[in-house]
Amino acid sequence: MSKRAFTEGAEHTESTERQSQNHAVIILASGLSQRLGQPKQLLIKNGEPLIIYMTRLAITTNPKAIVIVIPDNHHLIASAITALANQYPTVQIVVNSQADTGMAHSLSLGIETIAALESTLIERVLIMGVDQVLLDEPHLTALLAGKQTVVASRYHNWQRLETHQNQAEKVSDIIGLPLAINYKLLIQWQSDLTGDKGLRHLIRELPADQIGEVNNDQLSYDIDTPEQLAYAKQQGWLDS
Repeated sequence: MSKRAFTEGAEHTESTERQSQNHAVIILASGLSQRLGQPKQLLIKNGEPLIIYMTRLAITTNPKAIVIVIPDNHHLIASAITALANQYPTVQIVVNSQADTGMAHSLSLGIETIAALESTLIERVLIMGVDQVLLDEPHLTALLAGKQTVVASRYHNWQRLETHQNQAEKVSDIIGLPLAINYKLLIQWQSDLTGDKGLRHLIRELPADQIGEVNNDQLSYDIDTPEQLAYAKQQGWLDS
């Protein structure tokens, strides 16, 4: 896979503004946070739940629609995001009643919701999670500025706090979320999404010239364990 990074300079301003009129966003927020022991969607950053913080980031890209997939029977998560959705008509909430089956079903629900809009203006889909606590607007702008079929994030695997990690295991960079993808291709791939197998294995099968990458090691810091949460709070990335 070829390695390509995008700067956030003025040369991308015009193309980003054009792309921002022709994309939708899927926020995958239905994880059950079993390793963390508490809903990561409700961790607090800058005084508001992460699910709200990430949705506001998505709103800055000026999409045609934002689909947020949340778990079933989590009233606090639903309540938090419903309040924001009431302010922004582009935001739609989808409840995943099979959140325990893996990310693929959440993504499939998001795709179905966008397809139901029947908008001929949507050309790309920006797919995000909620726990990359250092994700920012310039990174999303860089993803949308890319011209390839898929423009994904590239970052290192965060292992410093994983005491159970097999030290002999080879660690490679992650090519993954958030990413921007051609909408028609995403529709084609929907039937191949199963369990925890999201888009990564499908993206790897694309020709190298169809894949762009935006390097950002800050995205390594997602929150999956209590140790990672404590570290993020210590660094001031999340509110104590």
